[in-house]
Amino acid sequence: MRRADRLFQIVQLVRGRRLSTADFLAERLQVSTRTVYRDVADLQAQGVPLEGEAGVGYRMRAGFDLPPLMFTREEAQALVAALRLAQPRLDQELARQGEMALSKILAVLPAPARAAAESLALFAVSHGPDEATRERLHRLRLATEQRRFVEVDYHDLKGQRSRRRLRPLGCVFWDAVWTLAAWCELRQGMRSFRIDRIEKLDVLDEQFRDEPGKTLPDLLRTVEAAGPG
Repeated sequence: MRRADRLFQIVQLVRGRRLSTADFLAERLQVSTRTVYRDVADLQAQGVPLEGEAGVGYRMRAGFDLPPLMFTREEAQALVAALRLAQPRLDQELARQGEMALSKILAVLPAPARAAAESLALFAVSHGPDEATRERLHRLRLATEQRRFVEVDYHDLKGQRSRRRLRPLGCVFWDAVWTLAAWCELRQGMRSFRIDRIEKLDVLDEQFRDEPGKTLPDLLRTVEAAGPG
């Protein structure tokens, strides 16, 4: 990759995230962290409003933007493919919003790129969750965004039933099923719950705040430390 292209990619990656570490940028660009530090320093010297520092992470200063970019033929095809794969597995509202967003993108593409994207011969046979599960997924997604406690009636693989009070942290799709990653107030630990095994879901008005050991980053660190298998 040419250095000019790499600098451009750094700007694109940083502007699309809340915080980007040098390790993340180095992995995506397949360069050393030392190279990232040098490139970021050069961008800052050229007036690009990158905020942050080595060892912490970088973000783009609020209000900074670049002119809109046109998608290539291959990028447009990738967007169509991603939506076709995701739609049967998402809740109906998010799937609908994805379709609307894609329509807006396709509408402004040059005719050849649009034709290539719309004629993409790649499809996903629908083996997604049933309607009841998709409806619960929608409610859990909103509860996670709004940081609201939920209470669920749940039955596990052994058929044992329990009532749980949870802090919903994120929804994870495992090729065939959706699970809810949550902090369980009953067990006082991180737990995963298959959404199709939730018999009753109540989203409470009560909101939760971040507490040490009970957040999504804490969960991700636990998973990473455990390693594969």
